Amino acid sequence: MDFRFYLSLFLRRLHWFVIVAVVISGVGITLARYLPTVYIAQATLVVESEQIPDALAASTVLTQATEQLQIIQQRILTRDTLVEMANRLQIYAIPGRPAQPMDADELVKDLRKRINIVTTGGGDTRGQATLVVVSFEAPTAALAASVANDVVTQILKTDVEMRTGSARQTLDFFEQEVDRLDKEMTIRGARILKFKEANKDALPDSVEFRRTQQAAAQERLLQLQRDEAELRDRRTRLVRLHEASGDAQTTPPQQQSPEQQKLGALHDQLAAQLTVLSPENPKVKMLQTQITALEKVVASQSSAGQVDAQGRAMSAYDVQVADIDGQLAYMAEQKTQITAQMQTLQTTIEATPGNAIALDTLQRDYDNLRAQYDQAVANKARAATGDTIETMAKGQRITVIEQAVAPRDPSRPHRTLIAVGGVVGGLTLGLALVALIEFLHLGIRRPADLTAKLGITTFATLPYLTTDREIRWRRLRQLVLVLLVLAAIAAALWAINTYYMPLDLLMDRVIKRISLISGLAPNLA
Repeated sequence: MDFRFYLSLFLRRLHWFVIVAVVISGVGITLARYLPTVYIAQATLVVESEQIPDALAASTVLTQATEQLQIIQQRILTRDTLVEMANRLQIYAIPGRPAQPMDADELVKDLRKRINIVTTGGGDTRGQATLVVVSFEAPTAALAASVANDVVTQILKTDVEMRTGSARQTLDFFEQEVDRLDKEMTIRGARILKFKEANKDALPDSVEFRRTQQAAAQERLLQLQRDEAELRDRRTRLVRLHEASGDAQTTPPQQQSPEQQKLGALHDQLAAQLTVLSPENPKVKMLQTQITALEKVVASQSSAGQVDAQGRAMSAYDVQVADIDGQLAYMAEQKTQITAQMQTLQTTIEATPGNAIALDTLQRDYDNLRAQYDQAVANKARAATGDTIETMAKGQRITVIEQAVAPRDPSRPHRTLIAVGGVVGGLTLGLALVALIEFLHLGIRRPADLTAKLGITTFATLPYLTTDREIRWRRLRQLVLVLLVLAAIAAALWAINTYYMPLDLLMDRVIKRISLISGLAPNLA
């Protein structure tokens, strides 16, 4: 290695090395001097499980801890919340300077980068607690701790509001559902009652009784027909006997009329029925109706005596015939009543199947509604229990393990490291630039180059003798080049300051941007 040769080349390009080393070192030292100090304050929270076992009383808020934290984080990082917090805590206020208006979009974007909420554990990791670390970056330690604690307060407040709000909404829903189903059950019950009142004589629960009534009426009608046939036969025989004997004074064969005998038999039958049935029983009512009618007939016969309609005395024959005719008329009237009763019963019996289907439909709807009502009442009770659990903070909750405190030392930047890095980087880039310039120079500089490139061996070499004029000219060119570079830099700065943005504002923005970028890198402190 010909160190003297390389040293001479380095000295020849020393101005380039100095320019690059000074510029890069200056940038590094400037950044180390003016980069804003960043303090990071951290607070730790934990998600605690329910304090009351689910087997005894379960909460109605079933949101998982991880999902709950994600929702809370998104709510805290909303635009309105961040702007309100920035104004309330004076995050961007500079002491001794009037408050400068800041674009809301930039403010929200900057705060979202500086607020860091990290969740660990929980989720699919069983057997581990869910921890939440909240941190904030600020230029002062007090501001970092203040904002971090404010974010923690908002997390706790939002968690309580979400859980109690969800439990309250669940309870309100089931209360409204119970009220709605109760009103609907009242309407359905009124419909069933109205239907039963409108079809009280044709309901399925009384069809057997009506069929029994129908069978009894049919039996009574047959009995009346038999009695009527007997009376008609008796009257015919009586008429024939009278015509054959010609005796108009035939005495009656019996002391009591048939109505009186029938009336006694009905009284005996009524007494027998009252020993078994109640006075309100339909059979008892029917017997009482027949007894009342016969009593009227017997009373009319007793008052008529032995005189006909013209006031003439009646013979025994006439009395018997009139008595039989009266009984036949009464039986005809009874047959008409029984026939009408049977027709009414038949009509109601025929309408019963349709009424049964309609009533079953109404009752089924009512029963289904009742089942929904019972389920809603049970759910309302569970919702009330869950609301009480959340109100008393006995369910899943977020608690603070460690509040954020003002850090004593800044987290970044590491000014010494940045300054040393700038100087080392400037020296390295300066050497690299000199090496690149010499590498691109393909001329012959020493005797070894003649042998290497032309393959000849030199007997002697004469160095190039530089005159004083050439030395002055070369130095002038180097000076002019340096001045042109500096002038170009100055012109560029002037143009930026005049046509784009004042340099102080631009410098502040660049420093903020560099600070944000450095915040994404690993902590160098």
